Amino acid sequence: MERPSRDEVCMQIAHVVAQRGTCDRAQVGAILARDGRVLATGYNGPPTGLPHCTDPLGCSVMERADAGGCVRAVHAEANAIAFSARHGIGTDGATLYCTHLPCLKCAELIINAGIIRVLYRTDYRIKDGEVLLQQAGVDIIQL
Repeated sequence: MERPSRDEVCMQIAHVVAQRGTCDRAQVGAILARDGRVLATGYNGPPTGLPHCTDPLGCSVMERADAGGCVRAVHAEANAIAFSARHGIGTDGATLYCTHLPCLKCAELIINAGIIRVLYRTDYRIKDGEVLLQQAGVDIIQL
């Protein structure tokens, strides 16, 4: 049996964490790690204490094509960064493993959190987050 790399293990963990996501559109998971050690996890869902998309009246998908997507769900990347901030876990120099390519808003958070590397599995239909990460010098790799 071949031993998986730390990147592969962290991505596998992100996929397991994604199973907790309650958004009807996509289940997304994210892991913040340093030196292959998990610092925080996040998955997409509503703000703490509010109804999930799977609950009655929980989902709020924008009808306009330009806004597309659920407006209530907090993205997995944002949840991992918020957890880190809330619990005093430094993200400077960390790596983010995400099941999906980050959107523009998550890319902004990633840059400001000092995350230096992003690995993802699934492309996102809009590439502006990827472009911003590249402009900021964040290493971005599709596994």
